[in-house]
Amino acid sequence: MLVACGKNSLNDILLRRATFTQRAFRVDVFTLCLLVVSLGAATTADADLTAFVGTNATPSSRQVRGFGVGLSLLMFGVEFEYSDTAPKDTVGLPSLRTGMFNLLAQAPFVISRLQFYGTIGGGLYREASRTVKATHRATNAGGGVKIALSGPIRLRIDYRIVTLRGARQNRRQQRFYTGLNLAF
Repeated sequence: MLVACGKNSLNDILLRRATFTQRAFRVDVFTLCLLVVSLGAATTADADLTAFVGTNATPSSRQVRGFGVGLSLLMFGVEFEYSDTAPKDTVGLPSLRTGMFNLLAQAPFVISRLQFYGTIGGGLYREASRTVKATHRATNAGGGVKIALSGPIRLRIDYRIVTLRGARQNRRQQRFYTGLNLAF
């Protein structure tokens, strides 16, 4: 009699536990679906395109130009950026081309038409002079501000420190640029 009672109580316990687990799983799936739908409805992904010109200040001032394409969701995003720094043959400085993939963290809101951001990333660079051509890895970090001008058009001001791995000279390049940014 005691054994039968023990089996029934064990079966009851297992049945209650399975029922509780199924209910908890249903609640968790429902909560997860509700969260995904609410986040998806509340935010949209923003993309932008930037064309820029500026100066590479290391070791002496040279013109840099390029473009960037980015995609962001709320505060975080990704960006690809290509830049081309002109050579300065009079002092023997090579041209410098970079292709970088960056992670972007930006303010989720605009304050007085200003949206601040910071970025960090890496990619490849190519230095070329009359005698030497080299391709290596590079990293970068920096930040800036996007200033709303009219509708989707913004002015972008950016400062970066680019670290060239394997460079023979001037490992840390400082770059400052301004550009037109189109949000879509």
